[in-house]
Amino acid sequence: MEARVWAPLPEVSSSRCSPASRPSCSSASAPSPAAGTPSSTTRPFLAAQAGGSPSTGPWLLTFWRGAASSPPQCSVLSLPLRARYKLPFGFLPAWDLWLVGSSGGLVCFSGFDGAGFRTVVCNPLTQTWRVLPDMHYNQQRQLVLAVDKKRRSFKVIAASDVYGDKTLPTEVYDSKENKWSVHQMMPAANLCSSKMAFCDSRLYLETLSPLGLMMYRVDAGNWEHIPAKFPRSLLDGYLVAGARTRLFLVGRIGLYSTLQSMRIWELDHGRTVWVEISRMPPKYFRALLRLSAERFECFGQDNLICFTSWNQGKGLLYDVDKKAWSWIAGCASQLCNSQICFYEPRFDTLIY
Repeated sequence: MEARVWAPLPEVSSSRCSPASRPSCSSASAPSPAAGTPSSTTRPFLAAQAGGSPSTGPWLLTFWRGAASSPPQCSVLSLPLRARYKLPFGFLPAWDLWLVGSSGGLVCFSGFDGAGFRTVVCNPLTQTWRVLPDMHYNQQRQLVLAVDKKRRSFKVIAASDVYGDKTLPTEVYDSKENKWSVHQMMPAANLCSSKMAFCDSRLYLETLSPLGLMMYRVDAGNWEHIPAKFPRSLLDGYLVAGARTRLFLVGRIGLYSTLQSMRIWELDHGRTVWVEISRMPPKYFRALLRLSAERFECFGQDNLICFTSWNQGKGLLYDVDKKAWSWIAGCASQLCNSQICFYEPRFDTLIY
C-alpha cells in the first residue's frame, strides 16, 4: 500500500497473543500524524481500513488504567489473527474515564473532568474525539452508543440513572444536530439490572416491576413493556444483542450453590417468550466460574457472546450460529479497572 495512505495514520504497535502481551488486568482534537510507514506487523490490522471496509474480525477491545499518574491504555485483539495491537490513547483528555461501549468503529466513554461528568466519543484509529454537550438533567446515566452507517452519524442514549432515580426522562444525543433531546421517562418501577442491550434501533432493559422487559424505540422516542417472563430459577442474567432483531438472555440457573448451569435463551418476539437455545458445557462452566457465587460478565456482537470472570486469564467465546465454544487467551477482566467490549476498527467512521 502506498506511503500516502499510511502517512496520516497514528502508530499502532502489535504483538502475538501470549500471557506477556495481555494487560496485567485483563471541542474536538485533531489527529496526531505519525512519521513514517507502519511496520508490516500492523498491516493486517490497517489494510482493510483504507477502503473503509471492516478489517479481519471479530475484535475485542480492552481498556484499562495503570498508575494514577499514567494515561489509560487500550489494546485490540483480533480473534482470527490471534494478534493483539496496542492503540495509543494519550490523545484523550486526562480525565477519569470509564468505557461505555463501542459501535461502528467509534468508542464512547463517560468521564469526570474534576468539575462534572462528561461524555466523550472517539475513533481510536484516527485519534479524533468529541466531548458531547451537557445533558439537560443528571450526567451520571447509563449510556448506549449506536452508529448509523447510512446516515453517517451516531446517537448516544441516556436511559436509567446510575443511582436509580426514576424521575429522569430519557435523553438522546444526535451527532447531526449536536444536541440532546428529551423524551419519555422510563415507566419501569424496579430494574433487574443496569445492563442494557441495543439492537434493531431498540433499547432493552430487564425489569421486575412491571415484570419482563422495557423496550425503547429510538425512532418513536417512547417506551413499551414486553411481558416476557424470565426462566425459572434464574440467578442472574444479562441481555445481549444479536444480529439484526435477535435478543439473547444469558444467565445462571440453579438453587443456591447446587446444580448450577449457564444457559442462553433467545426472545421469540411473536410469542413474547424466552426460548432456550444453548447450555454451556459443564467443563467450561466449572473452568469459568470456580466459585458458585463468582461474578461473571458477558457481552455480544452479532451472534457472538463473550464471557469473562474475575479470576480468569482468558475469555470464553460462544458462536450462536455454529454452536461452538472456545477459549480466548488474554482477554479476561482480572482487575476492576479493566473493561472489555467488541470493537469494529474503521477509519471511515467520523465523529462529525
